[in-house]
Amino acid sequence: MSDFILITGDKAMFNPTFGQAIVTVRPGDLIGIGKDKINQKLVCVDGDEKKVIVPGCTYMTPQYSIPGVGILSIQSLAGNQKAKKTKSGGKPVLLKGGSFTAKFQVMVPAQQPSVPSPIPDATPQYSGTGTFISMNIKIKGT
Repeated sequence: MSDFILITGDKAMFNPTFGQAIVTVRPGDLIGIGKDKINQKLVCVDGDEKKVIVPGCTYMTPQYSIPGVGILSIQSLAGNQKAKKTKSGGKPVLLKGGSFTAKFQVMVPAQQPSVPSPIPDATPQYSGTGTFISMNIKIKGT
């Protein structure tokens, strides 16, 4: 199955639901290191998704209503987001595909209001999903 090849400047859009946590998400930017270009921008290859990091995102849960802060990243790609045949510089190119698995790493825990002091969220990270938005609407890879 062919799909659009991801390029530098494309966006990783995170869904705000990470299990119990609701995250105030922002898109992450992809930066390609492939050897080929589409629209004068380098294509993204296997491994480029690991450099997508979105710090400073707030979150809360039903139990912990005082917001905390964490970092969004891509944990793993779906099977249809890495080309089987199309390569750039010897590495598989990344494709728009379906949904990737995302990770929300807690840096400052959300807190539950409590007297005399709030109770911090003990969960170190949450899992979620996201998709890619590509500016390349012409060239596909397989």
